[in-house]
Amino acid sequence: MEISNAQIAEIVKKILADIDGDGVAVGKDVPVGVSNRHIHLNKADLETLFGEGYELTPFKDLSQPGQYACKELLTIIGPSLRPIENVRVLGPLRNKSQVEISKTDSYVLKVKPPVRESGNLTGSAGITIIGPKGVVSLAEGCIIANRHIHMSPSDAMKFNVKDGDFVIVDVAGTRRTRWYDVQVRVHPDFRLEMHVDTDDANATGIGNGCKVQIVKE
Repeated sequence: MEISNAQIAEIVKKILADIDGDGVAVGKDVPVGVSNRHIHLNKADLETLFGEGYELTPFKDLSQPGQYACKELLTIIGPSLRPIENVRVLGPLRNKSQVEISKTDSYVLKVKPPVRESGNLTGSAGITIIGPKGVVSLAEGCIIANRHIHMSPSDAMKFNVKDGDFVIVDVAGTRRTRWYDVQVRVHPDFRLEMHVDTDDANATGIGNGCKVQIVKE
């Protein structure tokens, strides 16, 4: 079947309607995943907390391929000596142990974690992790994860962004707002999803599966 010039023009018109003046895709839905406080462990710290030779027990797969929640739960404690219990461990193991909490959690623990990209731990807050077999005191490793969007290279092409870019996101929750400086993270294994913590989700009235949009300022 041949496509007429009028049909081609209509297709081009539709594509252009989805692109702003800077070539950034506008109005495209991005699903949200809300991250509760959690812990990533390296092998040495895992064995200190649970015993030599211990292996993580997968509980359920997470949205990002290869990532999973574990059955293991731990307690974290800071200078306040007020523990937060039942903090879930996420797998797989990493090179460095890391604890991700919310700002609200930091008030309970009396720690001052910086807002960081996951894995950027230099100079971050210290925290203590308590397990059934031992205790790990991290001199650094506690952060508040920055708002970020996981996407594949094909998604990045659609949104006309690249790994490491920062974008603005429109949130149409019960308390509509905009989030600035949202980091884009691009990898072939990533699935399109924006990650925020419970503080952000509660403040805007959104939850897992809600949609947000990348917009032009």
